[in-house]
Amino acid sequence: MEKPPLPNDDYTAVTPETQLGSLAGEDSQEGVVEPPARDGWDSKVEYFLAQVGFSVGLGNVWRFPYLCHQNGGGAFLLLYVLLMILVGIPLFFLELAAGQSIRQGSIGVWKHISPKLAGIGYSSCVVCFFVALYYNVIISWSLFYLGNSFQYPLPWQECPEYGNITVKECVASSPTTYFWFRKALNITDSISETGEFNPVITCCLLAAWTIVCLGMFKGIKSSAKVMYFSSVFPYVVLLCFLIRGLMLEGAAEGIKYMFYPKLEIWGEVQVWRQAATQVFFALGLGFGSVIAYSSYNPRSNNCHRDALTVSTINFLTSVLATLVVFAVLGFRAREVALRCVTHNLEKLSEQFSVGPLDRDLLPVINISDPSSDPLEAYRDWFKVHGAKVPGNLTDCSLENEMNKGVEGTGLAFIAFTEAMTLFPGSPFWSALFFLMLLNLGLSTMFGTMEGILTPLTDNFKVLKRHKTILTVCSCIIGFLIGMLFTQRCGNYFVMMFDDYSATLPLIIVVVFECFSVSWVYGADRFLDDIEKMLHWRPPVVYKYLWKYVCLLAMLGLLGASLLKMCFKRPTYTAWNRETASEVTLDYPDWALGVLAVLIIFATLPVPLGYIHSTLRNRARRNSIGSGLGTDMGGVYTKCSTVECDTPVAALLDEHLERNRIPKDSPSPLAEENLRLLPQREGEEDIEDSTSV
Repeated sequence: MEKPPLPNDDYTAVTPETQLGSLAGEDSQEGVVEPPARDGWDSKVEYFLAQVGFSVGLGNVWRFPYLCHQNGGGAFLLLYVLLMILVGIPLFFLELAAGQSIRQGSIGVWKHISPKLAGIGYSSCVVCFFVALYYNVIISWSLFYLGNSFQYPLPWQECPEYGNITVKECVASSPTTYFWFRKALNITDSISETGEFNPVITCCLLAAWTIVCLGMFKGIKSSAKVMYFSSVFPYVVLLCFLIRGLMLEGAAEGIKYMFYPKLEIWGEVQVWRQAATQVFFALGLGFGSVIAYSSYNPRSNNCHRDALTVSTINFLTSVLATLVVFAVLGFRAREVALRCVTHNLEKLSEQFSVGPLDRDLLPVINISDPSSDPLEAYRDWFKVHGAKVPGNLTDCSLENEMNKGVEGTGLAFIAFTEAMTLFPGSPFWSALFFLMLLNLGLSTMFGTMEGILTPLTDNFKVLKRHKTILTVCSCIIGFLIGMLFTQRCGNYFVMMFDDYSATLPLIIVVVFECFSVSWVYGADRFLDDIEKMLHWRPPVVYKYLWKYVCLLAMLGLLGASLLKMCFKRPTYTAWNRETASEVTLDYPDWALGVLAVLIIFATLPVPLGYIHSTLRNRARRNSIGSGLGTDMGGVYTKCSTVECDTPVAALLDEHLERNRIPKDSPSPLAEENLRLLPQREGEEDIEDSTSV
């Protein structure tokens, strides 16, 4: 016998105590006490902005452009779209539909499918907490740079001087690089050198957690209001930067270089892994935040349309951010190349003034002539005469500058920041950019925190009654633990958490999610529930995508990630103060131990939840008596319908058959028990019989 379908009440909260015993709707009988109504969105616009704000984050701005640049440009875009359609959208739709139908957070959703799967929800909460710890540190960096943007010239525009001597570390690198590593982070040479706390960044972290706490103070009622600004403002800034960037010299070369397709990369496994990982994180799969947000929707909401719309907006935002980034970086690369040409021409002039060299070798290039292209003229000259001239001149290639791909903090706080110093009115553009990063980070943080708070308050009545205290305490704990990242070596821990604390656990979580819905609960039954909820049936192709394509794709991504970790020792990028350059170092043994603990701690709830439920069932079975009442757990409530098409009826039939009692017997016990259904407390006793 199958389990009862998912609840079908539009606005009724489905608590663990009522998931099986209180199926509301048209079949509800008089006298059945309705559970209290669940909070909901004030409007569809609030919900939509919240989902878009959570899925569109910092990764769209500083991760996607780098991957697109490094993995074939236009070819990577095609691969990304393919994986988005086959894997991303179906899984996103799955989470939206599950949350909206069951109207619970991640813990309640998977516990409803089977109590043995409750650990999936707890793993999602743990990963959300890990991500919140370091994500808010990035927001604090944005606050630091935003505060330093209101001065002219910008503090990272020129190298500082002490006693008329320019700082050597700055001269050997660049003003923006020096400001980031020395002024903002004051970073150590390795993760093993801890150093003292950075007081300025610590204060910025406190401010960041305060903003998050105020935004989450009243749950979605307060955070949704903030979303009106934090979700919309980044698009205004991106459009402003796109218009300004397209007006810059070199922007066309940057965009052309970006989108030039290299189809041969489709044969590389690494590219497929990176594309799948980006799809996975871009939509926020596995965090539980998508489920939490959708659980506040009325059940009549068209979650299928939401899945298509949010996914499309997410992709278009990534493309828009990529256009902006490479228009600006193309301008920056051209400026760097022009400085290179000017420097080489000065060296040539010095050599010709002191040595007997052929004057015909000297290039005739007017850097200030707007009608000529000095870069092209210099490169043409260099191809013919470069080898004949002493002095180790370089070709000042624009492509070489564009090939120096940067991602993450390197893109936001170094490369893009350097480009903005070349803009007229640079403080204005700098403040606009870092205010955009701040809002992108906050909208994602709100969703991440909701992925923690909603499941806990849904499953623990004490926490639900004191949700405000839970929110404040969570932010305080997050700040205290987050001080780990405000040490001088804190940036290395941010990279560690970003690379390892979330990726592997989240992939495992999504594998179990997909398996639970498509195989344990049943893809056909899940589509039936969606049909009852939306009053139309989604295409049957989702059944096969969930059961085979998505599951195999996630297993492949899990295997590729594990193989990479096993066959290549984890490394991190460190800043060497003496050479003023970045170096790649292996994580020390103790750091590998921390990595292992993070991954194990995040994934441990899944097996623990299964073991706990199994042992609990076994212990209860050992205490089963010979009577039917003890077989069923001893606590009953009447069904909302005359005929109970549930596993309980199957057990009753089995009991009657075992005791050779006719099913049509007038026995009061048989007639009464045919109308009984165990409450939630007895669900786990019969769980093995209810699982598919």
